Amino acid sequence: MTTCGMDAAEFRKRGKEMVDYIADYLETIEQREVYPDVQPGYLRSLIPNEAPEEPDAYEDVVRDIERVIMPGVTHWHSPYFYAYFPTANSYPAMLADMLSGAIGCIGFSWAASPACTELETVMLDWLGKMLNLPDAFLAGTTGLGGGVIQGTASEATLVALLAARSRIVQKIQADSPEREELDIISRLVAYSSDQAHSSVERAGLIAGVRMKKIPTAVSKKFAVHGETFSAMLKEDKEAGLIPFYFCATLGTTPSCAFDCITELGPICKAENMWMHIDAAYAGSAFICPEFRPLLNGVEFADSFNFNPHKWLLVNFDCSAMWVKKRADIIGAFKMDPLYLKHDHQESGLVTDYRHWQIPLGRRFRSLKMWFVFRLYGLKGLQAYIRKHVELAKEFERRVREDQRFEISADVVLGLVCFRMKGSDEKNKTLLKRINAARKIHLVPCQLAGSFVLRFAVCARTTESRHVQEAWSHISEIASEILQELPN
Repeated sequence: MTTCGMDAAEFRKRGKEMVDYIADYLETIEQREVYPDVQPGYLRSLIPNEAPEEPDAYEDVVRDIERVIMPGVTHWHSPYFYAYFPTANSYPAMLADMLSGAIGCIGFSWAASPACTELETVMLDWLGKMLNLPDAFLAGTTGLGGGVIQGTASEATLVALLAARSRIVQKIQADSPEREELDIISRLVAYSSDQAHSSVERAGLIAGVRMKKIPTAVSKKFAVHGETFSAMLKEDKEAGLIPFYFCATLGTTPSCAFDCITELGPICKAENMWMHIDAAYAGSAFICPEFRPLLNGVEFADSFNFNPHKWLLVNFDCSAMWVKKRADIIGAFKMDPLYLKHDHQESGLVTDYRHWQIPLGRRFRSLKMWFVFRLYGLKGLQAYIRKHVELAKEFERRVREDQRFEISADVVLGLVCFRMKGSDEKNKTLLKRINAARKIHLVPCQLAGSFVLRFAVCARTTESRHVQEAWSHISEIASEILQELPN
């Protein structure tokens, strides 16, 4: 009988080999084509139809990484990857993830692993202080608010929406006990910008409440302003609807636009609406004093979320969410079967994070934050953000110097929206050829009815030379396209 698995001695050996493989991969990543040249279904023919009866040799498994996996990988951490938004990656975070995997606790309650819960509470306070969040969002030892690590910003938006729904239903029923919950929910309406991420609309679908999109305009820099919002609220209330939730976006996915929360917050407060702020990408930049004014107005919010796993060197998944009143979240999700009860849960001294999220289980994700914050320090993290912003500004300068191109939205952080002057078809051809060449990778967006290319500085290792190479490549393809067009 073949022995199965791996003992500690072999794990030591193979672990060191894997660390070397990962370090080599990341050090030489720019030599790989950033986007895979495979067709859908490529992988199935490369491996057997069934799992092996007897264990495979470890060497065969490792050999298959390059044969089976790497040909189909989009290399998000390549300095030639400029698509979507960044996904964070750093050696300290990877080491912490290894430790988290080894400890392997499922930290749904304080009793399930005290360190898992307590480190998370403190790390969210650390990060909240880095962002200069109002004290109401910090747990401290006596605060009513606090932070939690969600898996994604999509989850944070949904959790906030469900908590807001629960709060408004309870309030209305307290005033009018005869009103049925289903009747109230049928009249609820939530709002977001028409530039908000699709996950906001999806949250409305899952929560079973209507979601209305507030129109934006290029003249207002694709941001939601108070006047438009107030007009929509007035109209909906006159129609018998109950506005209860607004998801503001700071740093929209298409163009990194910023809703005007200093105008929108007071409206939400006056209307007794829950304001949630989604700053998934842009939030990391608020640790820099020069970008912190973009968060002005957060004091009006009930909840705030951003993803350290996008731009703060903490590997996925790590989405930081804060609430002013944790009782609002807990009230929406609390369930206490006997098998999850423990001696300290009513003491007021501990947090049971299972009441703050949709899944019950949760990993020891705060270890990644602890390692990264300590090994980079606030100054190191600020320098990282500033470098990416400067690289985006460098790319913007290149675009503006070329009369064939135009900038489509303000460049505030690490995203540049640009296009060739002229038709959408010309720009679609440009993007198609850029991605087909596999030297760099971009994705598009729609802005003010036009097809626009997005250039997001993503990789930790991106340098000025990579941006220059990317622009030369784009410029060269643009020249080819213009030569092919009839005069």
